[in-house]
Parts: sequence; structure tokens; C-alpha cells
Amino acid sequence: MAAARSWRLTLGGARSTEREASARSAALSGSVVDMMSQQANSSGSRDMVAAIRRGLRQRCPCCGIRKLYRAYLKVTDVCTSCGTELHHQRADDAPPYVTMFITGHVVVAALLAVERSFAPPEWVHLAIWLPVTALMTLWLLPRVKGALIAIQWAAKMHGFDPADAANRVPDPAGPETWPGNTNKAGVSAHG
Repeated sequence: MAAARSWRLTLGGARSTEREASARSAALSGSVVDMMSQQANSSGSRDMVAAIRRGLRQRCPCCGIRKLYRAYLKVTDVCTSCGTELHHQRADDAPPYVTMFITGHVVVAALLAVERSFAPPEWVHLAIWLPVTALMTLWLLPRVKGALIAIQWAAKMHGFDPADAANRVPDPAGPETWPGNTNKAGVSAHG
């Protein structure tokens, strides 16, 4: 036990020493965020696996430092650490579908295994599987959404490509003229 504890302490000490060394080198050549941004922009491609890991941890897909959400499922508009704009993400209905797919397969498989092994009454199934389903869904949903936003960022989809931002032309009609919107005087643009 003491040997394992000393190994962990040594490993932790090595990690902190490596972190201090990388922090010192980053301070000499600019911030860590600047280094990551230069690395991502110079190569032209983005690491999909690292981005998905960051999304699953509910962190910014670019830097992995700041939180992806300002509330349970409300994505922050801009990462305060690296400046990546996240407001144009289009996760839409995909996270609930993926979450239902995962939860359904896990819960149904477990339910069938319990039924086959123990054959409990129906009320026991309800008492077990309804809360498990609800909690698993609520736990998975923000992580799945984060992973899908990270995939969009890594694949440069839906406005995450810097080249698209330079080529975007604003709509001359603008959102003010869309049905249901009102002008500054409070009058609808369509009558």
C-alpha cells in the first residue's frame, strides 16, 4: 500500500513538474491558448478525437479549458478562453436521438437480463428502470450534445470554418423583414 502511494505521489510530482515546464515555455512564447490556436490554424485540420473528448467533458472543442454550457444545455456564445465562436452550432435534434438510442439499448438489455435472472414483479421493474432511464438520459444529454458540437467544430461545419466567415454575405433583407418580426416602432414589417 505504501509503495503504491509513493508511486502515485511520484507520478503526481512528475506531472506537476511537466505542467510547470510547459507553462514556463508557454509563457516565453505566448499563452497556451495562442499556441493551440496557431497549431490548429497552421495545420488546417482539427483533431476529431481530441475535440470529441473535450465535448464529452462539456468543454470548449477548441481549447478544452472553459465550459461549453452556460446552463444545462445552453451553449455559450463565445469561449472566454480561446475566443472560439460557438453560437452557430447546429446540434438541433441529434443529441436527444443519440441519447435515446444509447439509453434504450442499455436499459432494455439490463431489464431483460434482470427479468431473465430474477423474474421480479412489474412494480419492481418500474421502481428500478424508470429512475434509471430518467437519470441516464439527463446525464448523457449534455455530453452527447457536447460531442456533436465538437464534431461540427472539428469538421468545420455550420460556420466553424474560418474561410466561411470571410465569404459570408449578409442577407440584404435581414431578419427584420421576416414574418412575425417587428421594427423599432413595434409595427410588423408585413402589415
